[in-house]
Amino acid sequence: MRTLLFVPADRPDRFEKALASGADAVIVDLEDAVAPDAKASAREELARWLHPERQVLVRINAPGTDWFDADLSILKLPGVRGVVLPKAEHVRDVRRVAACTSGLVLPLVETALGMRSAYRIASIKGVARLLFGTIDFQLDTGIEGDDTELLFFRSKLVWISRLAGLPSPVDGVSLSVDSGEQLRTDTRRARALGFGGKMCIHPRQVAVVNAAFAPSAQAVEWARRVVAAAAHAGGGAVKLDGQMIDRPVLLRAHGVLEDIRRGEAR
Repeated sequence: MRTLLFVPADRPDRFEKALASGADAVIVDLEDAVAPDAKASAREELARWLHPERQVLVRINAPGTDWFDADLSILKLPGVRGVVLPKAEHVRDVRRVAACTSGLVLPLVETALGMRSAYRIASIKGVARLLFGTIDFQLDTGIEGDDTELLFFRSKLVWISRLAGLPSPVDGVSLSVDSGEQLRTDTRRARALGFGGKMCIHPRQVAVVNAAFAPSAQAVEWARRVVAAAAHAGGGAVKLDGQMIDRPVLLRAHGVLEDIRRGEAR
């Protein structure tokens, strides 16, 4: 999942459009996108709309809120591909959510306490991937800025995900909807740091993020030449463009080509 697109749970008229956006996953949002007095009706609307042929993720409200328990009740309905848990901070809460669904559990790390607990959370059975809630994390910590200011924490989540045996984490949203260049810059930074995907807040962002995570033409050509050279050497040492091709280089080349195959399969 390179692209995870949010859609407000109280806007069922947008659900189908979100599914047709090209995003790898759609997150129907019961939390930030829905006003407190509309949460119950939004949950009911979502429950009526859910269908096995329309697979979506659901972001529920955080543990400790008035809506958390009721949100858990819809997680086993057909069509719920998984659950996004905001303010993931405590192992007990993540375990409780995991017990309520047979789908993916995607904890959002968006507080200092959540960051401290990230490895234990990532190690819970049922957790499929970590998401980084950058905006709320900045609010919680008082950090101003989304670039080098969050470098340590982004790198930590990548490291923790690897230690826990999870896929690369998913980076937070970019608020820039109209500036494709800013979004490309944000996404390329995430990819360079080891993230494998990015959350989106508008359908227009999906194509930009997908393209930024796809290997460049130059990278694909390099990977094909590396694989061909290694095959020609029959497993022996070989030099290409002044660089020795060893096992890590070959594995990286195969990874680039696998990214292309996955993209073509979408």
